Formats: sequence, C-alpha cells, structure tokens
Amino acid sequence: MAANLSRNGPALQEAYVRVVTEKSPTDWALFTYEGNSNDIRVAGTGEGGLEELVEELNSGKVMYAFCRVKDPNSGLPKFVLINWTGEGVNDVRKGACANHVSTMANFLKGAHVTINARAEEDVEPECIMQKVAKASGANYSFHRESSRFQDAGPQAPVGSVYQKTNAISEIKRVGKDSFWAKAEKEEENRRLEEKRRAEEEQRQLEQERRERELQEAARREQRYQEQHREASPSGTCEQQQEVVSKNREEQVFSGQRTAHPREIFKQKERAMSTTSISSPQPDVCEEPAPSIPPSLVQAEEEATYEEPPEQETLYEEPPMVQQQDTGSEHIDHYTQAQGLSGQGLCARALYDYQAADDTEISFDPENLITGIEVIDEGWWRGYGPDGHFGMFPANYVELIE
Repeated sequence: MAANLSRNGPALQEAYVRVVTEKSPTDWALFTYEGNSNDIRVAGTGEGGLEELVEELNSGKVMYAFCRVKDPNSGLPKFVLINWTGEGVNDVRKGACANHVSTMANFLKGAHVTINARAEEDVEPECIMQKVAKASGANYSFHRESSRFQDAGPQAPVGSVYQKTNAISEIKRVGKDSFWAKAEKEEENRRLEEKRRAEEEQRQLEQERRERELQEAARREQRYQEQHREASPSGTCEQQQEVVSKNREEQVFSGQRTAHPREIFKQKERAMSTTSISSPQPDVCEEPAPSIPPSLVQAEEEATYEEPPEQETLYEEPPMVQQQDTGSEHIDHYTQAQGLSGQGLCARALYDYQAADDTEISFDPENLITGIEVIDEGWWRGYGPDGHFGMFPANYVELIE
C-alpha cells in the first residue's frame, strides 16, 4: 500500500515549510510511521543541523529526514533528503516501505542531495557535506583559482606521438596485406574447383552406372528373345540344346544366390516349360544333354535341395507339443504324397496360414486344399479355398485318403 500523508497532513506540511524557509531557525525535520501502519507522522524537528539530526535516527525504524545546510562553496542554502532504513527493521517491512520513497520525495520537494542510509557510517556529517559540495553548481574558490595562474617556472617540452612515415616499410606492409589477401582468394578458388571436380566425377560415375544397367537390361532382353526364337518349331537341334544348357547354368547360378523354396519352384517351372516346348517337335534330335562340370552339378544340387529358411515373419509357429506329435505323421504324409503325386491329392488344413505373396495360398483350419503337387519335402502346391493355385507349407495340412 502507498504511504498515507493525509491523516497528519497539516503537521507534515508545517514542518516542511519551517525547514525550507530560509529565515526560520528550524533547519531539519524527521518523519516516520505510526506503528506498523502506513500513516506518516512528524517524529521531530530541530535547529542543531546535521549533528543533531543524526542523533535522532532510530536503528529499528524506517524514517525520512529533511535538512537545510549551507553550501561550503557558494554559501547558499541546500537541502538534503535522507531515506533511513534501520538495521533492525525486518525484511517484510523493508519491502513494504521501499515503495514509499518516491512518494516522500514528491512531498519533500527541492532536495539537492538524496542519501539512502542504513547505518551511522552512511550519515556522517562530513560525508554529507562532501556530497553537497560536489553537487554544487559553483564548485570553485577565488583563492584557489587565482593560485592556478601564478608563474611556476619553465615547463617541460610537450610530448608527441608523431612518427615519420617510411615509404619502404609502408609499401612492404601494403604488399604483404595484398599478398595474403591474394593467397586466401586462391585457396578459396582451389577449394571450389576441387568441389566442382568431385561433383563432376560423381555425375560421370552415376551416368556410367545407369548406362551399364541399361546395357545389361538390353542384353538380358536380347538373350530372352533369342531363347524364345530358338525354342520355336523352326529352331534346330543344336540351338535347343544350347538353350537347355543356358537354362541349367542360370538355374545353378541362381540357386547359389538364393535357397528359398519359391525360387526353386520358379526354376523348376522354367526348366519344365523349356522341356515341354521342345519335346513335341518332330525334327528334334534325341541326343544326350551336354555334360555339365561336376562343380556346377554339385552347386545345383546344393541350391536345389538346401533346407528352406525358417518362416518367422510369414506365419505363426505351431505349438511345440503338436509339432512333436505330428513329426512322424508329416514324414508319412510326405512319403505317401510322393507315391500319390499326380493323382489329384487333397488335404485338410490343421492350422491357419496367410500367404506372403502371390505365389502362395492362404487357408484356415479345416479348409480343403485340392490338386496338390509335391514339389519339395517342406513345400507343396495346390488349389486353396478361394481357387488360387500356389505354394503352402506341408506341415500345416494332413492328407485325406
């Protein structure tokens, strides 16, 4: 809350007027609060100057003193405002009264020096008079000023910082600066050139890679068209044998790159389609197939009969107990299926299975799979419930006799 000056307004105004009146003997007035309220009252007045005023300050209160003093330089009256906050005042009261300083300054107008004091050292009369002298607009004395112009004898020569300009050193300095500026510019150009050259090389490598891929694609397309032309009725016996040899080599190399059953199935289909196309031709010579190196045969066998990887992400693993119980049955089913392959086998699904791509079929438990063909120990193919023909894991079904 703000300081209340209206309750004791006449007494406050009277004390202030007595101090500012030059002919009045009263030269100081002291103001404080009534108890813990914000009402300002007159704590006392006097004619003894700063020495008497300092004795009236209480270390347990917040007080405001207004005093008239004489300027030591000009002899004119000056007014000093002291905002006193004793060391014994609690912090809450200090914070509340800190907002009243501006209100009291507006009420006690005309102060030339304002002092914020907390201890007796801050209100020593000598210190206050020094501050008044410094704040005086006429800070001079006739006696001191006159002594300044007396003749003090010969004076020392005046120093100078002037230096004679050396043309050679100046040229060297300028040349050195231009040399380093030129060197920095050349270094920057070199870095830009290296960056541009690296980008150009990268573009050339990328262009060569694209051209190489396009050439390889064109060669594959040409080889594919040649295989179809060679497999046509107008082809000769030697061309058909060459196609069969190339197909086998491609199967061996592709088998070395992947061991997934679906890839094996696609390889077998290509081999079967090539054989079926070349078999009905009347002019085909029944000659033995060209011999394949043992290393290629071994690689083909390894690629063809390699165990398929675990289908961790394609289907859920069946319960362990049921897998152990059906282990021997699966072997019997496979043996039985190999004996009955090509006779329109049917099977009933034991678990649900979701196809990973278009080459597989999906089914739920108790669904029937018809037209089964045994292509591998772990993977068969047949017609699913939706009529789609594709592959499925053999251990997920049981044959129906």
